[in-house]
Amino acid sequence: MIVIAHLSDIHIGATPESVARTTAVMRYLDTIPGDLDAVLVTGDIADHGAQEEYETAAKLLASRHPVLVGPGNHDVRREFRRSLLGEEPADGPINQVLRTSRAVYAMCDSSIPGRNDGHLDDETLAWLEGVLDDSAGLPVFVAFHHPPVKLYTPPGDGIRMHETGRLEALLAGRTGVPAVLAGHAHTAAATTFAGRPLLVGGGVVSTLTMPWEGGTSFANCVDFTLPPLIAFHVLDDDGRMTTHFRAVP
Repeated sequence: MIVIAHLSDIHIGATPESVARTTAVMRYLDTIPGDLDAVLVTGDIADHGAQEEYETAAKLLASRHPVLVGPGNHDVRREFRRSLLGEEPADGPINQVLRTSRAVYAMCDSSIPGRNDGHLDDETLAWLEGVLDDSAGLPVFVAFHHPPVKLYTPPGDGIRMHETGRLEALLAGRTGVPAVLAGHAHTAAATTFAGRPLLVGGGVVSTLTMPWEGGTSFANCVDFTLPPLIAFHVLDDDGRMTTHFRAVP
């Protein structure tokens, strides 16, 4: 079976505790007995997009497991490339692929510079189509920051991914995509999109509470006291997805 660790929204620089919370999560993953196929980090790595935040994140996210990190709405593309990926700065979308002998992981850039909501532009959709076409029969996990459906969190739903029809059409006919993974919502959630599981990673830096818990706006829904959340996504030999959520003390 394939086992993926999924974390999101570490927001280095947002709070004094952001480093300690990310450290705890990565230490937990590095000290488990088993090997993970991949660790996917679905965005909002730096809270302000600053060089020092990315330099800190690069050290924190280093792991014995393969790690793939994507951008979110708080990230700045040029600094993300330079200080986190060690690449030349550029303004285009940061789309990355991790290929292993057992699976392919396509991390799409759903960010819109200067905005909090999300979108997959023409370049990203064409790139994703190419990755799907070149998968050599391996399962392809598609990941990005912004959830493409409502999660019934009033603050977050307004800044989710919009205009999702082309993405849904691209995925709908593909049998080799076991799941779509997202972040951004700061709450662990499981639903469906394009006929397959949509699995949303919980927040590392904080958790957004739901309306029935009293979370109706950003002013009253952000809880920094709840523990960091991660998920383990399991794809078995029969093609069935199972997810286990973990709170990291």
